[in-house]
Amino acid sequence: MESLKNIRVEVAYAKPEEQVLISVEVLEGITAQQAIEKSNILELFPEIDLGQGNKIGIFSKPCALNTPLREGDRVEIYRPLIADPKQIRKQRATEGKTME
Repeated sequence: MESLKNIRVEVAYAKPEEQVLISVEVLEGITAQQAIEKSNILELFPEIDLGQGNKIGIFSKPCALNTPLREGDRVEIYRPLIADPKQIRKQRATEGKTME
């Protein structure tokens, strides 16, 4: 039986005024949710709600909480959108404004 080795992954979260990137050493095969919990980022940012509001991804690609991680992965926790981007574009188009 092969033993599991340690790997290093990062957990990232950003607010408009603050960005955090936490590096953690975990066992190979750990899930994204387990890495998030091990990083203690949930204690730093109690507004994070993995069950409802916050989606996650690995290097900008959406993934599930039970996704196994590999060496060097960066798990990103996304904030919920305040406004629907499609609705904002429609509103700007109706007002005759262009995006800059």
